Amino acid sequence: MQEAQLGQLLFYDPILSGNKNISCATCHHPKFATGDGVALSLGEGGIGLGPERRANPKNMPEQRIPRHAQALFNLGASEFTVLFHDGRIEVDPDKPGGLRTPLDSEMTQGFTSLLSAQTMFPVLSQDEMAGHYSENDVSKAVRLGRITGDGGAWDIIARRVSEIPEYANLFLSTYPEITKPSEIAFTDISNAIAGFIAFEWRSDSSVFDAVLRGQADLSGPAARGADLFYGDAKCATCHAGPFQTDHSFHAMGLPQFGPGKAARFESHARDTGRMRVTGNPEDAYAFRTPSLRNVAQTAPYGHTGAYPDLTSFLKAHVQPKTAIADFDRDLVTLPVLDVVDWVVLDDNSEAELISTTSENYQITLGNTEIADLIAFLKTLDDETALRGRLGIPARVPSGLEIER
Repeated sequence: MQEAQLGQLLFYDPILSGNKNISCATCHHPKFATGDGVALSLGEGGIGLGPERRANPKNMPEQRIPRHAQALFNLGASEFTVLFHDGRIEVDPDKPGGLRTPLDSEMTQGFTSLLSAQTMFPVLSQDEMAGHYSENDVSKAVRLGRITGDGGAWDIIARRVSEIPEYANLFLSTYPEITKPSEIAFTDISNAIAGFIAFEWRSDSSVFDAVLRGQADLSGPAARGADLFYGDAKCATCHAGPFQTDHSFHAMGLPQFGPGKAARFESHARDTGRMRVTGNPEDAYAFRTPSLRNVAQTAPYGHTGAYPDLTSFLKAHVQPKTAIADFDRDLVTLPVLDVVDWVVLDDNSEAELISTTSENYQITLGNTEIADLIAFLKTLDDETALRGRLGIPARVPSGLEIER
């Protein structure tokens, strides 16, 4: 509990961002079921929270964050051995520290879990938390490729935190191996945040969980929806197990818009998903199967947040080959930003490639069947997890403003 309480403060504290203006909660807020309620977020250069977030005219964002902010429920469970939409970090016993990440051999050891490692990569992204090049000491270190070691981006953040007396005392009392503030490492910060996420948003007390434990039965539309989910609709082919995910990657014809996922020297706006990690053309446009816990509350849906509700998403999801052709751009919630968002969908060859490489999954569902499926999915709502166990702190040790 003490670790979770320390992690709670760090999760909501903007001190971890380059310009000290963004916290983890900016894009993963309990008000929006640990997401932010928009398709593609504005990180650095944005002001406000959720759908009300907008570009700061005094420090405009360079681009949107390329992928939709995912929910955080149950990520502390040992079953989750691969994270991010493209699975770019995963448990790998053959790697130093037991993790495979984009940092490869430079990856710092000391993360207690995959979740711990995942929570801290956003601080290295200039569009998410680090800030634009040359704006601050963190973004300058990132641009120079200095991530780990003395003077690296993670070290700079650790020093910021350790120099705040209240944080220093909390770390010393939480981790006995830390004997003085200068020993507080970036991994200690990350471990505390992971401890908070795992505690705060553990989701295992829904109606569905009661059914699994033999304490309840489904009836009416929810029961019919469960029969569809595990039967003719074939949802459980990928959304299997207690968390409704196979932890694998599938190409489902999801519309691509926004800046795409590309290196700074590349000019395209596509996002090939898992293929960016593996280099295998067979993985093109495949994205990780998300857990469905609290899914009725975590709109919008898809790796770009293309669909605002479960009805529109399910209609597209069961017909991936035609999803892009039937896609309505007006459904998308995007904060106003003077950028071109529709490069891929405006290019017929690019759009067709996404459709043709999607899995051959063709299921016909009527409106009543979709309504029944949604009724079942709502049984995955867990009020305890959605509310959170510790909640938003009254203040954070840095004294910076908390986004509420």
